[in-house]
Amino acid sequence: MSKKDKGRCSFCGNEVPYVQLFQGVDGRFICFDCIESAHAILAEQYPGASEADDTAKRKQRQEQNRAAAAEAGIVNNGKLDMQSLPRPTQIKAFLDQYVIGQDEAKKNLSVAVYNHYKRLLQPNTNDGVEIEKSNIILVGSTGTGKTLMARTIAKMLAVPFTIVDATVLTEAGYVGEDVESLLVRLLQEADYDLEKTERGIVFIDEIDKIARKSDNPSITRDVSGEGVQQGLLKLLEGSVVNVPPKGGRKHPEQEFIHVNTQNILFICGGAFDGIEKKIAQRLNTQVVGFESQNKTKRINKDDMLQYIAPQDLKAFGLIPEIIGRLPIITYLEPLDREALKRILTEPKNAIIKQYEKLMKMDGVQLTFDEGALDYIVDKAIEFKLGARGLRSLTETIMMDIMFDIPKQDCVITRELAEQKLAKIDANRLVG
Repeated sequence: MSKKDKGRCSFCGNEVPYVQLFQGVDGRFICFDCIESAHAILAEQYPGASEADDTAKRKQRQEQNRAAAAEAGIVNNGKLDMQSLPRPTQIKAFLDQYVIGQDEAKKNLSVAVYNHYKRLLQPNTNDGVEIEKSNIILVGSTGTGKTLMARTIAKMLAVPFTIVDATVLTEAGYVGEDVESLLVRLLQEADYDLEKTERGIVFIDEIDKIARKSDNPSITRDVSGEGVQQGLLKLLEGSVVNVPPKGGRKHPEQEFIHVNTQNILFICGGAFDGIEKKIAQRLNTQVVGFESQNKTKRINKDDMLQYIAPQDLKAFGLIPEIIGRLPIITYLEPLDREALKRILTEPKNAIIKQYEKLMKMDGVQLTFDEGALDYIVDKAIEFKLGARGLRSLTETIMMDIMFDIPKQDCVITRELAEQKLAKIDANRLVG
């Protein structure tokens, strides 16, 4: 953090006001020039090492995704044409292999992605009709599958796709990352091919964390809330933005890549914890009177997200301008007991299948009986962890077994699961 008061760089000795200083945790300072010099020394000693590693990993991941799409009957050769364009039913069928339930959300996401493909392929005609992109926002409590759907759909796409986190963003000029840094990952996925980047898809996770903190005026700026939303407007609507090629903060000496976001599809996801209260207030579920009681009975209070509307997002803290640029609003249903049990065993990358594969590599046949699966699901519901908690619970049960690999086949029973989870602390799982 820069300091305007007295200070001296611990490396070169320069002091304010001649240089900009950044203070460390021990009270010492380093100037911007020394930071640049240190970066140049590292780049000279290890030229391109990290970039080469990242490129190799990215290409390997792209090949794996292409193979997964081909297995599902979807042509993903990195080229877009109407013949190989995956239909919404194909996209949803691919999602069904990895994501349990959430049919409505998967349908909306499939249509949005399909229309994005068609928008990129629209012919140049003089009829005056221009297809606009349909940015989408996914609302659902933690552990319902928002990020999983984004990661799964990335496996089959013929356009660059990346998942970024909104929590690290701040308004320009403050500590944190600029809004434009969202596009750095997309550039990397496209191997810095600008043409490919400008037809990619960005999934912005934790969009609810940049909600406006309060409607009341404040003497301090909301630099990580409303300020970020204002910065996102130009990206969502479509404009040419300056992107630092290596990410991080902007500075005048840096060269920028000019990226046009007009054809980039943005998918946003967030838990919006507590928005159910906003929905209930709008639906007026607490009023008295005979007619209002009949109306309240028709409302499913256990799944209030199904009634979500743009005004609820505004009441939660999203500004109207950003809501207008996310025209498709869909929700994810809360996972019931049956869905959680299916998540454990049915998807291609199911948790139980992962542990079976790990043990098989050591020559051990691992089996979970029905009682153990039921107990894991019951605990996940009790701790309100959603699907994300299933992994934590299973990991706790398997830890001792994986530490001391048995020499014979292993069966996980309900009694063994209860023994391993007897002293479990829900707070440790959440953390």
